[in-house]
Amino acid sequence: MTQNGDDATLVRRPGIPDFPLAPDQPEPAPPQDPQADEPPLELPLDRNQAILEAAKQVGALLKRKGHLFALAGSVAAYAHGGEKNLQHDVDFAIRPEDADAVAVTLREAGLTVYSPPEDWLIKATCFGQPVDIIFELAHRPVGAEMLERAEEVSVDSVRMPVLAPTDLLWSLIAAFSEHHCDFGAALPIARALREKVDWERVRRECGDAPMPAAFFFLLERLNVI
Repeated sequence: MTQNGDDATLVRRPGIPDFPLAPDQPEPAPPQDPQADEPPLELPLDRNQAILEAAKQVGALLKRKGHLFALAGSVAAYAHGGEKNLQHDVDFAIRPEDADAVAVTLREAGLTVYSPPEDWLIKATCFGQPVDIIFELAHRPVGAEMLERAEEVSVDSVRMPVLAPTDLLWSLIAAFSEHHCDFGAALPIARALREKVDWERVRRECGDAPMPAAFFFLLERLNVI
């Protein structure tokens, strides 16, 4: 996920956990199955479906352990009725203070978890797909209030909390800057979810920042809002 833009600082802030790079170890062998003669099931080759499978797996793990979280990014947009164009990865939003516990949950499930140079997320890998566990959206720490506004939605048959459409669009638009201004990725999401979004609140939260203002101008000219 690139919501925080390329200009995000690389200096680690106090209180942000620093997870070491997981050692290169082979994944544990699956338990023996009485029907070992049968060939193992494989994920479909379609990248969108593979990303959905990773979202379902990680979401189910976090939900089972009782973590406060919400699905974010392009998979959240799809869950709310957007296009099945899931871009590059799976995104989950959590509070900064929960990062240690979430990392433990994912590692205990056999996922590789590591800390990248960016200090607003940790990363994991599930079914070969990258998973971003984000605790800062558009340069603001993720708070309990936002996560409690999340809506429980069926994500390809697995129910989990998903960022509310207004929070989702704010997280995309407020992150625009001179170094990160991909209107093309956000425009289809804005079109698909426009009737579910409190646009006045998104405008208010974005303030007078020039790049979000330019995107709002584009939305108006295209009669999206």
